[in-house]
Amino acid sequence: MIYLTFKVPDAGSPWRKTWDSVNQVDPGELSEIDIRYKYFGANVHLLIDGVEVISKKRFVTLVDFALSISHAVKRLSSGEDAAIGFTESEEVIRLHGDGNLVAISSSKHSWEVSVDREEFIVVLTDFLFQVHSRLTTEFPWLAADPVIQRFSVR
Repeated sequence: MIYLTFKVPDAGSPWRKTWDSVNQVDPGELSEIDIRYKYFGANVHLLIDGVEVISKKRFVTLVDFALSISHAVKRLSSGEDAAIGFTESEEVIRLHGDGNLVAISSSKHSWEVSVDREEFIVVLTDFLFQVHSRLTTEFPWLAADPVIQRFSVR
C-alpha cells in the first residue's frame, strides 16, 4: 500500500501564515522563489507498506516539493532513477528503478522499500493533481502561474 498526502496547516499554526499571507500580495509581484520557498507550507506524509518514508509531522514548502515530485515522475516514467529532495532538510529520498520495481531509500534512515513502478507513478501523479487542485481552487490566479503549470497534470 502506498499512501501520499498533504495537509494544509490549521489556523493558528505559524505555517498557516504561509497560506494566509498570499492574499496580501499582488499576484503579479510573486517571484518563482517566493512561490517555491516562502508560501504554501504543508505537512506531507508518505507511507509505503507500513514504512513512514516521509513523516506526517514534516512540513515542506508544497510548491517546491511538488516540483521535485514532478521531476521524479518524469524520470521514473522514462526508466531513470530519481530523487526527492527537501529544501528544509539535507535528507534525500532515493528512487532506484529495477525493472518493474522502484527501490526507495533515504539518505538519513536505514529502511528500504520496493513498490511497483507504475503504481508509484500513479500515486505521485495523483498527489500532483491534488496539490494543483488545492492551490488553484484556493487561489484561482495560480492556474496561470508558470511555476504552478510546471507540475500541472493535464
